[in-house]
Amino acid sequence: MRFLMTTVAPVRRDEALFIEMGKFVEELTASGVLLSTGGMELGGVTLVSKGGEITVTDGPFTEAKELAGGYAIVEVRSRDEAVELSRRFFGIIGDGDGRIQELYQP
Repeated sequence: MRFLMTTVAPVRRDEALFIEMGKFVEELTASGVLLSTGGMELGGVTLVSKGGEITVTDGPFTEAKELAGGYAIVEVRSRDEAVELSRRFFGIIGDGDGRIQELYQP
C-alpha cells in the first residue's frame, strides 16, 4: 500500500535534528519503504471548479509563523505501519501537524 504523508511543523535549525533525520531517511530508503520525499510550499494555489468555471486563488496561507512543509511517499503493508512511521518522524522533529492519505494505483 502506498501513502502520501504530509507535515507542517515549526522550523528547527538544529544540527542534531538533521543528523537524526538523515539516519531515519537513509534507513527507510535502504529498506525500500521511502519512495520519495521533499519540502513543499505551504501556500500554493487553490482551484475550484463549479458550473463549468474554474476559479484560481493563491493560498490557503498559514499564520505568520515560521513553518516548514514536507511530504513523503511510502510503501508499507498497512495504514497502521504508515502511522507508526509518522510517530517515529514526530519523535525526531517534535511538534507539528501531519496527514496520511492512501494513494490508489491503477
